[in-house]
Amino acid sequence: MKKTLIILAVVVAVIGLYAWGIYNKMVTGNENVDNQWAQVETQYQRRFDLIPNLVNSVQGAMAQEQKVFGDLAEARTRYAGAQTVNEKAEAATQVEGALARLLVIMENYPQLKSIETVQTLMAQLEGTENRISVERKRFNDLSRDFNLMVKRIPASWFAARFGFGEKNYFEAAAGAENAPEVKF
Repeated sequence: MKKTLIILAVVVAVIGLYAWGIYNKMVTGNENVDNQWAQVETQYQRRFDLIPNLVNSVQGAMAQEQKVFGDLAEARTRYAGAQTVNEKAEAATQVEGALARLLVIMENYPQLKSIETVQTLMAQLEGTENRISVERKRFNDLSRDFNLMVKRIPASWFAARFGFGEKNYFEAAAGAENAPEVKF
């Protein structure tokens, strides 16, 4: 009887230590995903800080293109008011669409390309877009790793009990695969 209690205590201790390890791994994974989303938002903030400078630099030379600038400002406002990851991702996608239209306009107005401020800001904006792309990929990679962890057995047995669920991926909005159409 004493031997059975010792064996049972050892089994319970092993399961408890295993659950403790899984819990800590899930906490770490969850924090990594949250931290990576913060990195994505940091790059969005950089983009949104650059946009007013770009708009002010180009606005004087392109008074007839007010709609594009209005769309950019509206998308920035929508992002600032977004509460969830999905709302922020949707607003960021709208900014990207407006920026793409702006780039098309820039190509159609060669005299604007000669403005040094515009060139500098466009290069910074391009660099920011690249950074955002990298951070989004990292976010999705960490989300995938976390989702695999909480779905695989035996960790999946503990995930729901510990309050961990799947993380959403950053996905492009519907229609993002189509190039924006700019009409003059």
